[in-house]
Amino acid sequence: MPNHTEPDSTDADMPLLAHLLELRDRLLRAVLSVIVVFLCLIYWANDIYLLLAAPLQERLPESSMMIATDIVSPFLTPFKMTAILSVFIAMPYILHQAWAFISPGLYRHEKRFAYPLLFSSIVLFYAGQAFAYFVVFPLAWAFLTSAGPEGVQVLPDISSYLSIVLKMFFAFGIAFEIPVATVLMIWSGLTTVESLRSKRPYVIVGVFVVGMLLTPPDVISQILLAIPMWILFELGIIFAGMGRNKPDEE
Repeated sequence: MPNHTEPDSTDADMPLLAHLLELRDRLLRAVLSVIVVFLCLIYWANDIYLLLAAPLQERLPESSMMIATDIVSPFLTPFKMTAILSVFIAMPYILHQAWAFISPGLYRHEKRFAYPLLFSSIVLFYAGQAFAYFVVFPLAWAFLTSAGPEGVQVLPDISSYLSIVLKMFFAFGIAFEIPVATVLMIWSGLTTVESLRSKRPYVIVGVFVVGMLLTPPDVISQILLAIPMWILFELGIIFAGMGRNKPDEE
């Protein structure tokens, strides 16, 4: 019968130099994947930025438009957006390289849980970004573009807009990882389901504080980040409670 208390690979006995060489190869593959995606997308850099800006442009007053206050912004901003999008698109392959590097040192029962957690983390990361683009952006930009004083023309700068949306993409992508983080904390023994449930009031306050810090200064986007974080925290507790008592199968 296989021993589940030992790493399931002789790679655990590899010398340090071999591990460093493998790490180098994995990093090079990850970087090359980003470069390949970037080269495939760079021709459509301006179109990609227009797609990103569409939720704002559709809600600007009729006499308003987006502007570039820096002479190099019309070139660098779409270029930067495409580079970051390339990282997002290549993320599954990057995570696969990370998994291939660390998996030989895991126990079999750890691998059994790690596969669904890895897949879930990728799906949740993209789900957070999709939620931000299709739900949060339209509501937040509609509120912000209509809340200014009368007589003030709204002329958003393309570089500032990119900075804001990237911050929100990152915030929602990470926030949607809460179920995975919760499950890992419980299964690793750092905390328990009962302990997290008892701290629910503090978690609710905490997610609203995080929503305030990570989103633009409007109530809508803050609430739209805080409420999903709370729901995802509760889902993490449920899933962790379902899996923690399952026996280790051969």
